[in-house]
Amino acid sequence: MTTTLPAVSETVPDLRPGAISRTTLALFAGASGDHNPIHIDIDSARAAGFDDVFAHGMLSFAYLGRLLTDWIPQSRILELSARFTAITPVLAESVLSAQITKIVTVDGEQRANLDLTAVLADGTRTLLGAAVVAW
Repeated sequence: MTTTLPAVSETVPDLRPGAISRTTLALFAGASGDHNPIHIDIDSARAAGFDDVFAHGMLSFAYLGRLLTDWIPQSRILELSARFTAITPVLAESVLSAQITKIVTVDGEQRANLDLTAVLADGTRTLLGAAVVAW
């Protein structure tokens, strides 16, 4: 974990959680309580117009949290937000990244603003977000 104040445009080490398997989706459904069948049942996904099941948006959001906590202590995360821009298909591999866009001082505390993304191998951005972390 980093302890020195980062610079603007510095990047956080990417997180590559691996392929989203059907097992991952089932386990996340149980852990999160989100049992929407389009994430775990192929027949339901097809009935809704999709070729197959796909990842919960909040699974990608959870990976964003892990990206940050692999870099800094959780207690330093002041804000974390995201919007989902595309689905993450089953078996897809996301790369989650963060880049520092601004350093500010608020009430004597230094803070870094970050832009966050999740991108698939084909270049599809599935999530765009932002975070503020304290130093």
